Amino acid sequence: MGESLHSCIGLLGISAGSLLLAVHLYSSGRAAPLIPSTALGVLLLIVSALLAYAGIRRSLRNASLLVSLCLTISALWSGYGVILILAGQGVLPGPGDARDALLPGLATFTLALLLLAVVGFLCREPLLALVAAAMSLAGAHEVALHFSSSLGPSAVACSHLSVCLVGGYFALGRILYLLTKGKVALPGTDLAEKKAQEQGRGSAGSTNPFAAPGLLLNMLSASVFCCRLLGVTHRLFLGHVPWLWAAGTYQIGICVLSYRAMDVLMATAFGFTSILKFAGGYCLLYPAWQPEEPSLPTPFLVVFSILFAVLALFLSLQSPVDGLYLLVFVTYCIALACSPRGFFAGGPQGVAVAIFVASALVALIHLYNVRARAKIPTGKGVVKALLARSSLLKLREGPDLHAPYLGYSKYADAEALTYACSVLASFALTATGDPQAPLATVVIPWVVVAGGILKLLGGSVAFARGKTLESSAFILYSVMWIIWGLTRYGGLYGTARSFHAAVGIISFMLFNSFIVFCSLFLNMAWFFYSLTFTLIAVSFLLDAIHALPTGYDIAATLIFGLVSFYCFLAALASSTFEGCCLPMGRPMVQLSGVGAGTTKCLHLPARKASSVKRIADILRNGGTCGIPTDTVYVLVAACSRPDAVEKAHRSKRQAQDRPMSLWISSLKQLEPAKHLFTPLLWDFMEAAWPSPISLVIPRGEWVDFLGMKDSAKYVGTPQSVAIRIPDCSVTTHLIDLVGPIVVTSANPTGEADTTHHNQVYAKLGDKVDAVLCGGPSPENIASTVVDCTKIDSGNIGFFRVGIIPKSQVLQILEQVQKKHLVVPSIGPCPTKGWEELQNRGHAVPNGVGRAALVEPGLDPDPEHHTRF
Repeated sequence: MGESLHSCIGLLGISAGSLLLAVHLYSSGRAAPLIPSTALGVLLLIVSALLAYAGIRRSLRNASLLVSLCLTISALWSGYGVILILAGQGVLPGPGDARDALLPGLATFTLALLLLAVVGFLCREPLLALVAAAMSLAGAHEVALHFSSSLGPSAVACSHLSVCLVGGYFALGRILYLLTKGKVALPGTDLAEKKAQEQGRGSAGSTNPFAAPGLLLNMLSASVFCCRLLGVTHRLFLGHVPWLWAAGTYQIGICVLSYRAMDVLMATAFGFTSILKFAGGYCLLYPAWQPEEPSLPTPFLVVFSILFAVLALFLSLQSPVDGLYLLVFVTYCIALACSPRGFFAGGPQGVAVAIFVASALVALIHLYNVRARAKIPTGKGVVKALLARSSLLKLREGPDLHAPYLGYSKYADAEALTYACSVLASFALTATGDPQAPLATVVIPWVVVAGGILKLLGGSVAFARGKTLESSAFILYSVMWIIWGLTRYGGLYGTARSFHAAVGIISFMLFNSFIVFCSLFLNMAWFFYSLTFTLIAVSFLLDAIHALPTGYDIAATLIFGLVSFYCFLAALASSTFEGCCLPMGRPMVQLSGVGAGTTKCLHLPARKASSVKRIADILRNGGTCGIPTDTVYVLVAACSRPDAVEKAHRSKRQAQDRPMSLWISSLKQLEPAKHLFTPLLWDFMEAAWPSPISLVIPRGEWVDFLGMKDSAKYVGTPQSVAIRIPDCSVTTHLIDLVGPIVVTSANPTGEADTTHHNQVYAKLGDKVDAVLCGGPSPENIASTVVDCTKIDSGNIGFFRVGIIPKSQVLQILEQVQKKHLVVPSIGPCPTKGWEELQNRGHAVPNGVGRAALVEPGLDPDPEHHTRF
């Protein structure tokens, strides 16, 4: 249902945008067009956002060509819309400015959509292939219109109208199918048949469905410079900035989505290429207010080429085709470093032609491998076979490849990109810039985008993976780089503001000193990483007060850059190879329960069946684990392991009046001892569970059937035991694998309940062997604890009223009592339970007994029994 809805949104968005362009082109020859350029640009931006949403949401469930189609058209219309807004506001006044601005993007997307159409036909997705082919034809007609007016805008409008009709037809068919629940299906839009085909193919394609759109965006940025070199456009100017910055913005988004797809290396590559796109757009934007062309700092580009080369080497181990592809960007950075005019020189533009061709070929491979059964070989098998012979290097594979340190994360580790951004931002400082024209040196994109935006992205991903200290440092450093870059190289820096800048830098240094202190408990690499950043902050401070010694900033840059580069290599190695190839070092200060390198506690995602199986193995082997439930997190041990039960009791340091409780997955686990329970109690348990209701029942010989032996003294009291079946599929499945378990709260006695998996380790430390991570608890309220020790006399009490109210428990009991307490039609003596209910004065309509709300004398203290 969700997939079809997002497909409908995508197809309707394509139809709406094509209709807008058809109306615009049809009326373009008139004195007053039906849709002004500014309004059309804004509408296209709205439609492009809708398409991007549809593509992203669709991709979370199924890797389809629709993902690439939606994201590609969204990028096309976002750049197209901004250019129309610029034209409508008079920013492109020349007669050929609008033509030169539109041609690079239109030519690129015409080819990109043609590739999508070809792959769609080959992979038996005719719907998407037809839409992509129609869009490609419309783009080709519009490109031809800019070269020859004899074609006429009406013919181009007809091409866009055909796209609108095709997309609208299939969207309407899918909507009717959904609304009528399959009763009405237009020809070619049968969703049941489509779903069967997709299930037959499966998703055995590329593991990263976003790689192809990212490669197509590399074509877009390269096309801007290719068209100038080949003479298609007359000059490079402001009108090309929307294409470059749209490509950079979308590629940052694809970088995030690639981390979502657990593809660290391609995500890092897209982060690198997005920096080049923002820098290229900045260079084209700068001459709009200054006559001279900006200059590029050579040291930065040399370092950037080294980073690209290292990434290409590691990527070759995953996919040699992608690794060879990145070598083109190594050449591009070297060409930029050798050309004083940077992006305006012919050498880099020649390399851009190679980038365009290589991106098209590699994108075609990725598009085809997304859905095709027979894959185009990328050389991965050859590399894997070669490494299999090596005893030193072994590629990391398996479900734990991207397992987070603490908790469950939907993203792979982004630290490699973040460390690389530290290298880039630091080496950008080697260009001091002209005090009279600070914007002339291209430093702002390197510092703001690389050191700021992408580092902020890395900090967010680190936080999602449970790395609190690392995320705090990355976010702090990103804010520092953004503020400093805009202030120092954005023309905002001056003598009057030196004092304010110095005060702000000192504040950042104080924050960083706290991070340096905390990194003592993490590892040596992080200690030196945060400590050497202090050298960078000191250079900022000395420069702000005009006391910077000659050569200090170069020395600080080299030291911090080298430390960051080592961390970059270590992050790549740890995500690629098994074992610690480049160690990060042990913590400089060892404390129990502190530091990522000291804990042996596993944190496994609860959504995976393999994780539940591993937790079950740990429990069977005598371990204790924190697990999620239908209420809060709990600490559990297997009843069949008395040593584990005693270990769980010691880890809590509980007093004897706070005993542990028992959990089972079904009453079948108590079947051997059913004769030891009264019929009323057994039926009440059967009716009340599974639910967050804990029943305190009389202790008896049935406890011996659970195999706890001497450790049974830690469970319940000498008179009673709390027991329940949780209403949580993960928990009950675990109990099915292990058998009955003992349960206690996953927090020290007297503290608040544990409502997140990160809190389990934070509160219990190394006393827990593993944590099954399910995110926030579904409820922050514990279970209702009911006293059933006197249920056969018709009375129950409440030790604690939790998530289930009293009225609901009493209603369940009343329904059960109807089966056991019936008024006899003959005979003077009713049952004992019936007699007792009458003596207590309870109303007995239709011969049905009711339970007392609270048994007098029961302890109402919620801590009397467990919190579950």
